[in-house]
Amino acid sequence: MNNVTPMYTFVLRDDNSSVYAEVSKILIATGKWKRLKKDNPRFNLMLGERNRLPFGRLGHEPGLMQLVNYYRGADKLCRKASLVKLIKTSPELKDSCNWFPESYIIYPTNLNTPVAPATNGISHLKNNPKTDEREVFLASYNTKKENGEGTVWIAKSSAGAKGAGILISHDATQLLEFIDNQGQVHVIQKYLERPLLLEPGHRKFDIRSWVLVDHQYNIYLYREGVLRTSSEPYNSSDLQDMTSHLTNHCIQKEHSQNYGRYEEGNEMFFDEFRQYLLNVHNVTMETSILPQIKQIIRSCLMCIEPAISTKHLSYQSFQLFGFDFMLDENFKVWLIEINGAPACAQKLYPELCQGIVDVAISTVFSLNADALSSSPPFSTSPSLSSSSCSSPKLRAPQQFGPFIKL
Repeated sequence: MNNVTPMYTFVLRDDNSSVYAEVSKILIATGKWKRLKKDNPRFNLMLGERNRLPFGRLGHEPGLMQLVNYYRGADKLCRKASLVKLIKTSPELKDSCNWFPESYIIYPTNLNTPVAPATNGISHLKNNPKTDEREVFLASYNTKKENGEGTVWIAKSSAGAKGAGILISHDATQLLEFIDNQGQVHVIQKYLERPLLLEPGHRKFDIRSWVLVDHQYNIYLYREGVLRTSSEPYNSSDLQDMTSHLTNHCIQKEHSQNYGRYEEGNEMFFDEFRQYLLNVHNVTMETSILPQIKQIIRSCLMCIEPAISTKHLSYQSFQLFGFDFMLDENFKVWLIEINGAPACAQKLYPELCQGIVDVAISTVFSLNADALSSSPPFSTSPSLSSSSCSSPKLRAPQQFGPFIKL
């Protein structure tokens, strides 16, 4: 197989991405792809680093079709403050969006950002690229307090990851002071005070789903997902104990005495969760949870399609996203955040990455059947071509290897 002359070339510019390191291995193993040095401009495929992509240089090599693994502008979804702004100001989302916790963008006072008035905050947000919503937040906070509704809120750094820059509190002043001291834009969000909890152990969890958008802006949901679980009981009266409230792996691993006690690596996969929902709550994932997840994913991605689609550009994009959800005790799904360069559970890499190659790369640069001495375990045969994607003969829901087309 390896004496086949490679037909296509790629560059790998992100040494830290385990997803694209695996994709790179799969491509080379086909015998049809050759890896070039990072700065070679004559490539078909760039596996780049999200925040350092030379978008302006793509698509200018004569006679070369170029594909890159990120959509320019997708940060509108992947930065917490941008997502809040998008949801509040998009005509398609602002009225129908009941799946995102009430949220406000807060700029620290040292940045001297204009502050939106409590009554007409949204139009201010639309017209000013940077708008501090502390007055709007305080008005909502006080109304909830007077009405005896839940008063727990969470402040999160807009660019933060792995649980850094977070405060959970009943006290609005404390939350705003925390942000002012941090010196960078944060989001204050209504905390989900009644999450669905896992037994045994009365524990919080969130759900990570992987979503692939191809060069034609088809949206695919990876069939496997993972729950990231806490190993400490949820305690709504102690907001300081981060192991009880945050399910980030690094926080659980470093600070919980019980890490790994209930689930290996504090991860539960969908099959086990399906069984759990059925046995404990008599709820089926297929009818009650997944439809909500699919609808949220579609709403978010369709809303930014006009701004980021590459269908009419001289180069094409695809991207893998990580959507993070929570369930409340009524089995309602809430979107928490979206990651633009998600990592993946160790055991899922081979299947997920093979799926990325089949669905997002081989549809653009077709590998004819004889190029693969053995058909990959999850690719639909013959190898996917753009025409097969739109074929009306495919059964619904359309299954592409390990992906379901939304």
